[in-house]
Amino acid sequence: MAEKSMSWNEASSELDAIVASFDDGEVSVDNLISKLERASTIIEDLEARLSATRATVEELVPKMSRESDGE
Repeated sequence: MAEKSMSWNEASSELDAIVASFDDGEVSVDNLISKLERASTIIEDLEARLSATRATVEELVPKMSRESDGE
């Protein structure tokens, strides 16, 4: 998992930089595996954050709807 202290934007920027280095042909064979592993770790972390956010939104929206109906 990516470092917990990384913000979404920091993790996303790091992932973008890794992808750009692949696109630019800047990754040596020696660094290929470590870059792919890091990208995979960041993607897993961002997907987990999205899932958690989705679950929270799905929980809160009905509550907000009920509260606004009661006013």
